[in-house]
Amino acid sequence: MLKVKNLSVAFGSYRALQDIELEINPGELVVLLGANGAGKSTLFRAISGLIRPSAGTIEYNGKTITGQPAHQVVRYGISQCPEGRQLFPMMSVEKNLLLGAYARRKDREGVRRSLRLVYDLFPILQEKGHLSAGSLSGGQQQMVAIGRALMSAPQLLLLDEPSIGLAPLVVKQMFETIQRINEAGTMVLLAEQNANMALKISHRGYVLENGRVVMHDKSEALAGNEEVKKAYIGG
Repeated sequence: MLKVKNLSVAFGSYRALQDIELEINPGELVVLLGANGAGKSTLFRAISGLIRPSAGTIEYNGKTITGQPAHQVVRYGISQCPEGRQLFPMMSVEKNLLLGAYARRKDREGVRRSLRLVYDLFPILQEKGHLSAGSLSGGQQQMVAIGRALMSAPQLLLLDEPSIGLAPLVVKQMFETIQRINEAGTMVLLAEQNANMALKISHRGYVLENGRVVMHDKSEALAGNEEVKKAYIGG
């Protein structure tokens, strides 16, 4: 479904990504591991059309989407939930969610259906739909951010550090929800520093260091790899 080939991104003389090779197959939940500054968010932004790669190609469903604008990438079926949530704090929860459906706003019944699915996934958001997004707890704000990304009815969901700053119990619930989203048929590419939890719910994983893929394997193999354990799990 998604194939990233020899992808590089440069900011002036600084090469943030170098010759990235990555793919996601139908039904998969794939984790992207790496420390801060490894290039995870840059890769997500390149796939989403927010920045233009300096080299390489991105293919989705057999179509080359390299350099396509972000709104077009969303229409192709790729949606991103960014690090830090990036909600509109003064707007209501429901209005934040509906912004995620902007690219398909003419499909009113489809948008209503997606909203019901988001509320089924996160019932607390329906209760608090009229409240400003900024008044919610950190975990609830993350639910809004994920829900907003789901409102475009994506085939592929990019989740950038969804557990950051959340309490341990909320983190556990968040990962269970991500697994449910995947099991319901949405492919997921998950960038996550909580390697232990991420590897438990994912099928495969890639390790990114200094803008390069240095390792990729099935999640069970990565979880048992001594280098990965030492660097990301603490084992």
